[in-house]
Amino acid sequence: MPDNGRFLSRLIWFTLLVVALMLLWHNFPDLFNSYNSPYSDSREKVTPRVIEPRGNLADDEKSTIELFENSRDSVVFITTRQQVMDVWTRDIFSVPSGTGSGFIWDDAGHIITNLHVIKGASEAIVRLADGRDYKAILIGASPAHDIAVLKIGAGIQLPLPVPLGSSHDLKVGQKVFAIGNPFGLDWTLTTGVISALDRSLPSEEGRTIENLIQTDAAINPGNSGGPLLDSAGRLIGINTAIYSPSGASAGIGFSVPVDTLNRVVPQLISRGKYIRPALGITVDEKLNTRLTKIIGVTGVVILSVSPGSAADLAGLKGATISSDGSIMPNDIIISLENKPVDSVDKLLLRIDHYKVGETIRITLLRNGHEMDVSVILQPGI
Repeated sequence: MPDNGRFLSRLIWFTLLVVALMLLWHNFPDLFNSYNSPYSDSREKVTPRVIEPRGNLADDEKSTIELFENSRDSVVFITTRQQVMDVWTRDIFSVPSGTGSGFIWDDAGHIITNLHVIKGASEAIVRLADGRDYKAILIGASPAHDIAVLKIGAGIQLPLPVPLGSSHDLKVGQKVFAIGNPFGLDWTLTTGVISALDRSLPSEEGRTIENLIQTDAAINPGNSGGPLLDSAGRLIGINTAIYSPSGASAGIGFSVPVDTLNRVVPQLISRGKYIRPALGITVDEKLNTRLTKIIGVTGVVILSVSPGSAADLAGLKGATISSDGSIMPNDIIISLENKPVDSVDKLLLRIDHYKVGETIRITLLRNGHEMDVSVILQPGI
Protein backbone atom coordinates (compact mmCIF):
# COMPACT_ATOMS: atom_id res chain seq x y z
CA MET A 1 0.00 0.00 0.00
CA PRO A 2 2.77 2.56 0.71
CA ASP A 3 4.02 2.03 -2.88
CA ASN A 4 0.51 2.58 -4.24
CA GLY A 5 0.24 5.80 -2.25
CA ARG A 6 3.56 7.06 -3.58
CA PHE A 7 2.52 6.23 -7.13
CA LEU A 8 -0.81 7.99 -6.70
CA SER A 9 0.91 11.04 -5.30
CA ARG A 10 3.28 11.23 -8.30
CA LEU A 11 0.38 10.82 -10.71
CA ILE A 12 -1.47 13.71 -9.09
CA TRP A 13 1.60 15.98 -9.31
CA PHE A 14 2.15 15.04 -12.96
CA THR A 15 -1.48 15.76 -13.79
CA LEU A 16 -1.30 19.17 -12.07
CA LEU A 17 1.89 19.99 -14.04
CA VAL A 18 0.23 19.14 -17.36
CA VAL A 19 -2.81 21.26 -16.48
CA ALA A 20 -0.57 24.19 -15.51
CA LEU A 21 1.33 24.01 -18.82
CA MET A 22 -1.92 23.94 -20.81
CA LEU A 23 -3.17 27.01 -18.93
CA LEU A 24 0.09 28.84 -19.69
CA TRP A 25 -0.14 27.88 -23.35
CA HIS A 26 -3.65 29.25 -23.76
CA ASN A 27 -3.34 32.34 -21.58
CA PHE A 28 0.23 33.47 -22.37
CA PRO A 29 0.86 32.56 -26.01
CA ASP A 30 3.60 35.21 -26.41
CA LEU A 31 5.83 33.06 -24.27
CA PHE A 32 5.69 30.19 -26.77
CA ASN A 33 4.74 31.53 -30.17
CA SER A 34 5.08 35.27 -30.47
CA TYR A 35 4.66 35.14 -34.27
CA ASN A 36 1.11 33.74 -34.02
CA SER A 37 0.18 35.58 -30.86
CA PRO A 38 -2.99 37.67 -30.80
CA TYR A 39 -0.90 40.28 -29.03
CA SER A 40 1.62 40.58 -31.89
CA ASP A 41 -0.21 43.64 -33.25
CA SER A 42 0.92 45.53 -30.22
CA ARG A 43 4.67 44.96 -31.06
CA GLU A 44 6.72 47.95 -32.15
CA LYS A 45 6.71 48.57 -35.89
CA VAL A 46 10.35 48.55 -37.16
CA THR A 47 11.51 49.91 -40.51
CA PRO A 48 15.00 49.87 -42.09
CA ARG A 49 17.30 52.54 -40.72
CA VAL A 50 17.77 55.73 -42.69
CA ILE A 51 21.00 55.76 -44.72
CA GLU A 52 23.21 58.71 -43.95
CA PRO A 53 24.42 60.61 -47.03
CA ARG A 54 28.07 59.74 -47.63
CA GLY A 55 29.17 62.92 -49.30
CA ASN A 56 32.01 63.10 -51.81
CA LEU A 57 34.80 60.54 -51.90
CA ALA A 58 38.19 61.75 -50.75
CA ASP A 59 40.49 62.89 -53.53
CA ASP A 60 42.93 60.02 -53.00
CA GLU A 61 40.03 57.53 -53.13
CA LYS A 62 38.83 59.01 -56.41
CA SER A 63 42.32 58.81 -57.93
CA THR A 64 42.78 55.20 -56.78
CA ILE A 65 39.41 54.17 -58.24
CA GLU A 66 40.23 55.93 -61.51
CA LEU A 67 43.66 54.29 -61.64
CA PHE A 68 42.19 50.81 -61.20
CA GLU A 69 39.41 51.34 -63.73
CA ASN A 70 41.86 52.71 -66.30
CA SER A 71 44.44 49.95 -65.76
CA ARG A 72 42.31 46.86 -65.12
CA ASP A 73 41.73 45.97 -68.76
CA SER A 74 45.47 45.95 -69.47
CA VAL A 75 46.05 43.17 -66.91
CA VAL A 76 45.53 39.52 -67.86
CA PHE A 77 44.97 36.27 -65.98
CA ILE A 78 47.27 33.39 -67.00
CA THR A 79 46.53 29.72 -66.42
CA THR A 80 48.99 27.01 -67.37
CA ARG A 81 48.74 23.29 -68.06
CA GLN A 82 51.37 20.58 -68.09
CA GLN A 83 51.48 17.35 -70.07
CA VAL A 84 51.85 14.18 -68.00
CA MET A 85 51.94 10.52 -68.90
CA ASP A 86 49.92 7.77 -67.23
CA VAL A 87 52.51 5.21 -66.15
CA TRP A 88 50.06 2.33 -66.73
CA THR A 89 48.37 3.24 -70.01
CA ARG A 90 51.18 5.45 -71.42
CA ASP A 91 48.48 7.95 -72.38
CA ILE A 92 49.53 11.60 -72.39
CA PHE A 93 47.13 14.22 -71.07
CA SER A 94 47.35 17.73 -69.67
CA VAL A 95 46.58 18.84 -66.14
CA PRO A 96 46.37 22.32 -64.58
CA SER A 97 49.77 23.41 -63.30
CA GLY A 98 49.38 26.97 -62.04
CA THR A 99 48.04 30.48 -62.38
CA GLY A 100 49.56 33.91 -62.53
CA SER A 101 49.19 37.41 -63.89
CA GLY A 102 50.54 39.38 -66.81
CA PHE A 103 49.95 42.59 -68.69
CA ILE A 104 49.68 43.82 -72.27
CA TRP A 105 52.95 45.24 -73.54
CA ASP A 106 52.04 46.46 -77.01
CA ASP A 107 49.41 46.44 -79.75
CA ALA A 108 50.99 43.34 -81.35
CA GLY A 109 49.62 41.09 -78.59
CA HIS A 110 52.79 40.61 -76.54
CA ILE A 111 52.08 39.73 -72.91
CA ILE A 112 54.68 40.17 -70.15
CA THR A 113 54.80 37.85 -67.16
CA ASN A 114 57.34 36.13 -64.90
CA LEU A 115 59.27 33.16 -66.23
CA HIS A 116 58.43 31.16 -63.09
CA VAL A 117 54.70 31.59 -63.83
CA ILE A 118 54.99 29.48 -67.00
CA LYS A 119 57.98 27.33 -66.04
CA GLY A 120 57.39 23.65 -66.86
CA ALA A 121 54.08 24.35 -68.61
CA SER A 122 53.17 22.86 -71.97
CA GLU A 123 50.52 25.48 -72.70
CA ALA A 124 49.33 28.81 -71.35
CA ILE A 125 45.90 30.42 -71.62
CA VAL A 126 45.56 34.20 -71.38
CA ARG A 127 42.24 35.55 -70.15
CA LEU A 128 41.41 39.18 -70.85
CA ALA A 129 39.38 41.32 -68.48
CA ASP A 130 36.27 40.92 -70.67
CA GLY A 131 36.42 37.13 -70.26
CA ARG A 132 37.93 36.20 -73.63
CA ASP A 133 40.43 33.32 -73.51
CA TYR A 134 43.33 32.87 -75.94
CA LYS A 135 46.07 30.27 -76.20
CA ALA A 136 49.47 31.94 -75.94
CA ILE A 137 52.86 31.05 -77.41
CA LEU A 138 56.22 31.70 -75.76
CA ILE A 139 58.27 34.31 -77.60
CA GLY A 140 61.30 34.56 -75.33
CA ALA A 141 62.52 34.48 -71.74
CA SER A 142 65.36 35.73 -69.55
CA PRO A 143 66.04 33.53 -66.51
CA ALA A 144 68.45 36.15 -65.14
CA HIS A 145 65.57 38.61 -64.78
CA ASP A 146 62.64 36.15 -64.35
CA ILE A 147 60.92 37.70 -67.37
CA ALA A 148 58.95 35.92 -70.09
CA VAL A 149 57.16 37.25 -73.18
CA LEU A 150 54.04 35.51 -74.47
CA LYS A 151 51.97 36.36 -77.51
CA ILE A 152 48.32 35.87 -78.31
CA GLY A 153 46.86 35.66 -81.82
CA ALA A 154 47.10 38.42 -84.39
CA GLY A 155 44.02 40.41 -85.29
CA ILE A 156 42.59 40.38 -81.77
CA GLN A 157 41.05 43.60 -80.55
CA LEU A 158 43.14 44.22 -77.45
CA PRO A 159 42.85 46.71 -74.59
CA LEU A 160 45.46 49.45 -74.47
CA PRO A 161 48.95 48.53 -73.20
CA VAL A 162 49.94 49.66 -69.71
CA PRO A 163 51.43 53.19 -69.93
CA LEU A 164 55.20 53.02 -69.46
CA GLY A 165 56.94 54.82 -66.61
CA SER A 166 60.53 54.87 -65.37
CA SER A 167 62.23 53.34 -62.35
CA HIS A 168 65.62 55.08 -62.16
CA ASP A 169 64.03 58.09 -60.45
CA LEU A 170 61.84 56.24 -57.92
CA LYS A 171 61.94 57.29 -54.28
CA VAL A 172 61.35 55.31 -51.10
CA GLY A 173 57.92 56.32 -49.78
CA GLN A 174 56.21 56.71 -53.16
CA LYS A 175 52.73 55.21 -53.41
CA VAL A 176 52.45 52.09 -55.53
CA PHE A 177 49.56 49.97 -56.76
CA ALA A 178 49.64 46.27 -57.68
CA ILE A 179 47.01 44.60 -59.85
CA GLY A 180 46.88 40.84 -60.26
CA ASN A 181 45.07 37.61 -59.57
CA PRO A 182 46.11 36.40 -56.09
CA PHE A 183 44.97 32.83 -55.34
CA GLY A 184 42.95 32.94 -58.57
CA LEU A 185 40.83 35.88 -57.34
CA ASP A 186 40.80 37.84 -60.55
CA TRP A 187 41.72 41.50 -60.96
CA THR A 188 42.56 42.46 -57.40
CA LEU A 189 44.04 45.82 -56.40
CA THR A 190 46.43 46.26 -53.49
CA THR A 191 48.21 49.44 -52.47
CA GLY A 192 51.32 50.39 -50.55
CA VAL A 193 54.56 52.30 -50.81
CA ILE A 194 58.07 51.70 -52.06
CA SER A 195 59.86 50.31 -49.01
CA ALA A 196 63.38 50.06 -50.48
CA LEU A 197 65.28 50.06 -53.77
CA ASP A 198 68.13 48.03 -55.28
CA ARG A 199 67.29 44.82 -53.44
CA SER A 200 68.63 41.36 -54.38
CA LEU A 201 66.74 38.08 -54.17
CA PRO A 202 67.58 34.47 -55.08
CA SER A 203 65.33 33.12 -57.82
CA GLU A 204 63.79 29.65 -57.99
CA GLU A 205 66.59 28.62 -60.37
CA GLY A 206 69.30 29.57 -57.89
CA ARG A 207 70.22 32.78 -59.69
CA THR A 208 70.25 36.14 -57.92
CA ILE A 209 67.85 38.71 -59.33
CA GLU A 210 69.30 42.18 -58.76
CA ASN A 211 68.07 45.76 -58.56
CA LEU A 212 64.57 44.88 -57.31
CA ILE A 213 61.96 47.27 -55.97
CA GLN A 214 60.75 46.35 -52.47
CA THR A 215 57.16 47.24 -51.61
CA ASP A 216 54.66 46.60 -48.84
CA ALA A 217 51.76 46.36 -51.31
CA ALA A 218 50.28 42.90 -50.76
CA ILE A 219 51.69 40.45 -53.32
CA ASN A 220 50.45 36.87 -53.02
CA PRO A 221 50.73 33.70 -55.14
CA GLY A 222 48.96 34.51 -58.42
CA ASN A 223 50.06 38.17 -58.33
CA SER A 224 53.34 37.20 -59.98
CA GLY A 225 53.69 38.75 -63.40
CA GLY A 226 51.23 41.56 -62.72
CA PRO A 227 52.12 45.25 -63.02
CA LEU A 228 53.33 47.55 -60.27
CA LEU A 229 52.04 51.07 -61.00
CA ASP A 230 52.86 54.51 -59.70
CA SER A 231 50.21 57.05 -58.67
CA ALA A 232 49.97 58.25 -62.29
CA GLY A 233 49.00 54.74 -63.43
CA ARG A 234 52.34 54.18 -65.18
CA LEU A 235 54.16 50.85 -65.19
CA ILE A 236 57.18 50.97 -62.87
CA GLY A 237 57.77 47.25 -62.32
CA ILE A 238 56.58 43.66 -62.65
CA ASN A 239 55.60 41.91 -59.42
CA THR A 240 57.95 38.98 -59.03
CA ALA A 241 58.17 37.54 -55.54
CA ILE A 242 57.29 37.79 -51.88
CA TYR A 243 59.29 37.17 -48.77
CA SER A 244 57.12 35.14 -46.44
CA PRO A 245 57.63 32.06 -44.26
CA SER A 246 53.95 31.15 -44.77
CA GLY A 247 53.81 31.71 -48.53
CA ALA A 248 51.34 34.59 -48.22
CA SER A 249 51.98 38.31 -48.13
CA ALA A 250 53.95 39.46 -45.11
CA GLY A 251 54.42 43.04 -46.21
CA ILE A 252 57.57 42.40 -48.24
CA GLY A 253 57.13 42.09 -52.00
CA PHE A 254 59.61 42.51 -54.83
CA SER A 255 59.28 43.81 -58.38
CA VAL A 256 61.65 43.90 -61.34
CA PRO A 257 61.97 47.59 -62.30
CA VAL A 258 60.50 48.83 -65.55
CA ASP A 259 63.85 50.15 -66.81
CA THR A 260 65.07 46.55 -66.79
CA LEU A 261 61.91 45.43 -68.58
CA ASN A 262 62.30 48.09 -71.24
CA ARG A 263 65.86 46.95 -71.85
CA VAL A 264 65.23 43.19 -71.82
CA VAL A 265 61.80 42.79 -73.44
CA PRO A 266 62.70 44.25 -76.88
CA GLN A 267 65.52 41.70 -77.16
CA LEU A 268 63.23 38.85 -76.11
CA ILE A 269 60.73 39.86 -78.79
CA SER A 270 63.31 40.28 -81.56
CA ARG A 271 65.79 37.51 -80.62
CA GLY A 272 63.96 35.19 -78.24
CA LYS A 273 66.67 35.63 -75.62
CA TYR A 274 68.50 38.36 -73.76
CA ILE A 275 72.15 38.97 -74.64
CA ARG A 276 73.86 40.63 -71.72
CA PRO A 277 76.44 43.36 -72.33
CA ALA A 278 79.97 42.34 -71.39
CA LEU A 279 83.54 43.60 -71.12
CA GLY A 280 85.27 40.48 -72.39
CA ILE A 281 87.00 39.64 -69.12
CA THR A 282 87.14 36.59 -66.84
CA VAL A 283 86.21 37.02 -63.17
CA ASP A 284 85.36 34.60 -60.36
CA GLU A 285 83.45 35.44 -57.17
CA LYS A 286 85.14 32.97 -54.79
CA LEU A 287 88.62 33.66 -56.08
CA ASN A 288 87.94 37.41 -56.05
CA THR A 289 86.90 37.32 -52.40
CA ARG A 290 90.13 35.57 -51.45
CA LEU A 291 92.41 37.79 -53.55
CA THR A 292 90.93 41.12 -52.49
CA LYS A 293 91.12 40.06 -48.85
CA ILE A 294 94.83 39.26 -49.23
CA ILE A 295 95.54 42.51 -51.06
CA GLY A 296 93.35 44.55 -48.74
CA VAL A 297 91.30 46.32 -51.43
CA THR A 298 87.66 46.42 -52.39
CA GLY A 299 86.92 45.67 -56.03
CA VAL A 300 86.95 42.98 -58.71
CA VAL A 301 90.20 41.41 -59.87
CA ILE A 302 90.42 40.88 -63.64
CA LEU A 303 91.73 37.33 -64.02
CA SER A 304 92.09 37.39 -67.80
CA VAL A 305 91.19 39.46 -70.86
CA SER A 306 89.86 37.81 -74.04
CA PRO A 307 92.00 38.67 -77.08
CA GLY A 308 90.25 41.16 -79.36
CA SER A 309 87.53 41.86 -76.78
CA ALA A 310 86.25 45.27 -75.70
CA ALA A 311 88.47 45.07 -72.61
CA ASP A 312 91.49 44.17 -74.74
CA LEU A 313 90.89 47.12 -77.07
CA ALA A 314 90.60 49.40 -74.03
CA GLY A 315 93.95 48.18 -72.69
CA LEU A 316 92.73 46.30 -69.61
CA LYS A 317 95.17 43.80 -68.11
CA GLY A 318 94.49 40.40 -66.62
CA ALA A 319 96.28 38.91 -63.64
CA THR A 320 99.70 37.32 -63.93
CA ILE A 321 99.81 33.62 -63.07
CA SER A 322 103.23 32.31 -62.03
CA SER A 323 104.58 28.83 -62.66
CA ASP A 324 103.66 27.73 -59.14
CA GLY A 325 100.02 28.75 -59.71
CA SER A 326 100.07 31.90 -57.60
CA ILE A 327 98.08 34.85 -58.94
CA MET A 328 99.38 38.40 -59.07
CA PRO A 329 96.56 40.89 -59.83
CA ASN A 330 97.19 43.70 -62.31
CA ASP A 331 93.92 45.58 -62.93
CA ILE A 332 91.26 45.73 -60.21
CA ILE A 333 87.90 47.33 -61.07
CA ILE A 334 86.77 49.52 -58.16
CA SER A 335 83.91 51.48 -59.71
CA LEU A 336 81.79 51.80 -62.84
CA GLU A 337 80.47 55.25 -63.77
CA ASN A 338 81.42 56.43 -60.27
CA LYS A 339 79.36 53.69 -58.61
CA PRO A 340 81.42 51.44 -56.30
CA VAL A 341 81.94 47.80 -57.25
CA ASP A 342 82.71 45.45 -54.36
CA SER A 343 81.86 42.04 -55.84
CA VAL A 344 81.51 40.17 -59.12
CA ASP A 345 77.71 40.19 -58.79
CA LYS A 346 77.73 43.96 -58.29
CA LEU A 347 79.96 44.44 -61.34
CA LEU A 348 77.65 42.35 -63.54
CA LEU A 349 74.65 44.27 -62.19
CA ARG A 350 76.26 47.61 -62.99
CA ILE A 351 77.12 46.47 -66.51
CA ASP A 352 73.62 45.10 -67.04
CA HIS A 353 72.22 48.63 -66.69
CA TYR A 354 73.68 49.46 -70.10
CA LYS A 355 73.26 48.23 -73.65
CA VAL A 356 75.61 46.51 -76.06
CA GLY A 357 77.49 49.21 -77.95
CA GLU A 358 77.32 51.80 -75.17
CA THR A 359 80.52 53.26 -73.77
CA ILE A 360 81.06 53.07 -70.01
CA ARG A 361 83.77 54.50 -67.78
CA ILE A 362 85.56 52.09 -65.47
CA THR A 363 87.85 53.13 -62.63
CA LEU A 364 90.77 50.74 -62.08
CA LEU A 365 93.47 50.19 -59.54
CA ARG A 366 96.72 49.47 -61.38
CA ASN A 367 99.98 49.24 -59.46
CA GLY A 368 98.34 51.05 -56.57
CA HIS A 369 97.17 53.99 -58.71
CA GLU A 370 93.63 54.82 -59.84
CA MET A 371 92.92 55.36 -63.51
CA ASP A 372 89.81 55.75 -65.66
CA VAL A 373 89.28 53.67 -68.81
CA SER A 374 86.46 53.88 -71.36
CA VAL A 375 85.14 50.58 -72.69
CA ILE A 376 82.58 49.93 -75.44
CA LEU A 377 80.33 47.07 -74.24
CA GLN A 378 80.22 43.96 -76.40
CA PRO A 379 77.65 41.15 -76.58
CA GLY A 380 78.07 38.60 -73.81
CA ILE A 381 77.74 34.87 -74.09
